[in-house]
Order: sequence, then C-alpha cells, then structure tokens
Amino acid sequence: MSFVIPRDQSVSELSSFRYITETIQTQAVKALQELVAQPSFNQAPSSGAPFGKGIRMALDQMLAICNQLGMRTYEDPEGYYGYAEIGSGEEIFGVIGHLDTVPAGDPKAWDTDPFDPVIKDGVIFGRGTQDDKGPTIAALFALKALLDAGMVPTKRIRFIFGTDEEILWRGIAKYNEKEAPIDMGFSPDSEFPLTYAEKGLQQAYLIGPGTDLFTLHMDNAMNAVPGKADYDGPKLTEVKAVLDQHGFEYEDHGTSITVLGKSVHAMNAPQGVNAVLRLCIALDDVFDFAPLDLIGKCFLEDATGQNLLGKVADESGQLTFNISSFEVSPKETRLKIDLRIPVTIDREQLVAQLSKRVQKYGLTYKHFDYLAPLYVPKESKLVQTLMKVYQDATGDLKAEPQISGGATFARTMHNCVSFGGMLPGVPDYMHQANEQWPLDSMAKTMEIYAVALKQLCFE
Repeated sequence: MSFVIPRDQSVSELSSFRYITETIQTQAVKALQELVAQPSFNQAPSSGAPFGKGIRMALDQMLAICNQLGMRTYEDPEGYYGYAEIGSGEEIFGVIGHLDTVPAGDPKAWDTDPFDPVIKDGVIFGRGTQDDKGPTIAALFALKALLDAGMVPTKRIRFIFGTDEEILWRGIAKYNEKEAPIDMGFSPDSEFPLTYAEKGLQQAYLIGPGTDLFTLHMDNAMNAVPGKADYDGPKLTEVKAVLDQHGFEYEDHGTSITVLGKSVHAMNAPQGVNAVLRLCIALDDVFDFAPLDLIGKCFLEDATGQNLLGKVADESGQLTFNISSFEVSPKETRLKIDLRIPVTIDREQLVAQLSKRVQKYGLTYKHFDYLAPLYVPKESKLVQTLMKVYQDATGDLKAEPQISGGATFARTMHNCVSFGGMLPGVPDYMHQANEQWPLDSMAKTMEIYAVALKQLCFE
C-alpha cells in the first residue's frame, strides 16, 4: 500500500521541521499501515502467544520493522514482550509502547475496514492509529531520523513493546521480571504535554456477614461510579419515603425502584453521583444492619473518603474513594472499592487505617489489585527537558506538567513519564469506531519526539 503526502500537508510545511522529512514520514506511515493490518486484540492463548496469535503477529511485525532500521531486537520466547535497542553503555533510555488494541467492535460502525488502513483527506484510519501503534511508530521513526542524520546515541535507547496493556499489563510485568530496568524514559500512550504524577490505584473488597433481612445485587465495575441502583426487597414503601426525605431521585416501577445517580470514571468520583451510596443511605434508615452503617452513618456521599479516613492529600490532589458495589445475601456482604491514592501517601499505612476503621462495621478488608503510583518530580531533568521541547515546538508556553488519577503505561517503569502522542485539539478516537490520526499531527509528534530523543540521548 503506497503513501503520498496529501495536498493539505505540503513539503513546505514539513520543511519547517528540523528532523522529520517527507521521506521519513512516508516510511513511518508505511510501517504504521503494516502494523495496523495485524488485528492485535486479546484472544485465546496458544503456544508462544499468551494473548492470541494476532498480538504475537503484531509483535513479530514490529520487531521486523526495527530490524530493518538496524536495531538489535529480542523477542520473549513465550510471546509476552519484545524490545529493540540501539547504542551502547550501561544507561538505558526506554520508550514504552504497546501493540495490543481493543477489538474493532461493530464493523458497521466503521466507514473503512479497521484492519485495512487507508488514508483519506490527510488522515490515516484504522484500529491502533491513536492507541498505541501510531504514537509508538512515530517515536521509532523519530529515532530513525536522528540516526539517518549521522548522530550516534550516548546511551542505549530501548523501545519496549507491551502486548497486554488493554487488559491486565501481564506482558510488561513479565518484562520487568526478566529484564534490566531503564534509567529513564517516556511512554507515548497518552496526551501532550506530559503527565508526571499518577495516583496509586488500590482496588479491594470489604467483606462481612450476611443477613436474612433483605438481599442486594448491586455488582458493578470497580473503576466506575454507579449511575443506577435497583431495589425490590422488603419495606419498599419505607425505603421510598426515606429517599424522598433525602431528595434522592429514583424511578418507581411499582414492585421495585431504581435509584438514579451520575456515572463517571472512578478517578473523578467526586464529580459523580453514586446511586449505590444513595440507596444504602436510605436502607440504613430502614434496616438495622452494621455494614449499612458504614455508608449511612459514616461514609455518606463523600467520594474522597474524608469522613472515614480524614483528609488524605498531597500535590497530586486528594484521595478518591469509590464504593461501586454492595451485595448482600444470607451468607455474606461484599463491597467493591476503588481508591486513587495521592503519590506521596504511604499506601500500607492507609490500608491499615482503613482495615481498622471498617472493623467497626463488621467488615474485613481484602486486597484485590494494586498499581503503584507514577511520580517523577517536576524539577527533574526528564520533566524539565520534555516540557521545554514541547513548549518550543508548539509555542504553548502556558502548558504545565499534568497530574492524573488514571493509569498510563508510563507507571510500569521507574523514572518514566507519559509524553504524548496526542496533541491538544486532536479529536479523541481511542477505543472508538473510525479510529484515526491526522498526518500533520503525526508529523508534528514525530518532530517533538526527535528533538526530545536528541536532547536526552544524543548530547
């Protein structure tokens, strides 16, 4: 499949760049087309392909591209990860991308075949063009531009390719088990300008005794504030009266009700309205049951957990505390919780405090999953250099390093930040039909990466 610079992205525009030429961009787009053509969403495992043959084929394809660029490559025999590097020395600068994508979804929602990438009106279409094959290719060919100019890196530059970012990050976990750590680096798996701090993510269960008074089946994803909560149990009339007293909105279906809230991602929990909490507050006024007291007499609707734990905050913001699920049977009560912990807070102390506080309500804390925070000080060489490169390239002098409650691939490595690849104003098509990336934005991103790599790895 050939590529021609479209009319709306002329050679004269590219000539304003220092490193990215028409030739480099043509090569990068061709490589991206080859990579997008590999359907690499999670599927059934097979030998040498723990996340499915499609992902393994994408990994094979990417390493073949890197080989063509003269890089040394390594592919994990089990198929969990691969990497390509160039340069010498003890120090390793890492660029961490991922080759897996979400599935294409309904093919009828696409204007083009998601795995037959096409270029229309200066835009490349296909699954993975934004997340994360496109930005990873952009960083790779930014490196090629520097090498083509005759530059020699002063350290090892290693591109690390994850294969399970969209699910459980098992590929990159396997890399960290087997391989040497990087000294610094970035992940091109988010947005510019830069994210230097991401809160720790702790997910857990609170488990307690059951009851014969009523049953609840409010089971929701941990990472979302529930927007609805259903109840069809005893004392329905009293529950509705209490909801009315609190001013909580609900739908009355006669023999059942649906309490209404506002669903948001758990990292933004204070911006939502938690329907599960509202129903539990009402139920606590009607039933005498200790686990309900946790909500009705302590936690209430405070999505920061301050009523339970006191104020927990630092420069990355305040703790967010989402209770997404509340299930009650005669045998057991089970709550699902999602905490986004500020970057400098001692997680073990926080968990110990939480465990002690919930015991009062007959509940026991049980760990489910944890992601350590990302935190690279704003004053560090890495953050200062990348921010200056971005500001110089875009003229956006008001841009500041960002803080997030979410999780990017950058937090899988030490001294690593999230840096691009989506520029401000680029429409977000990640995980959506008709995923696409404007070629002028791709070229701009490549130039930014080229300058960043030059300053951090070549001088």
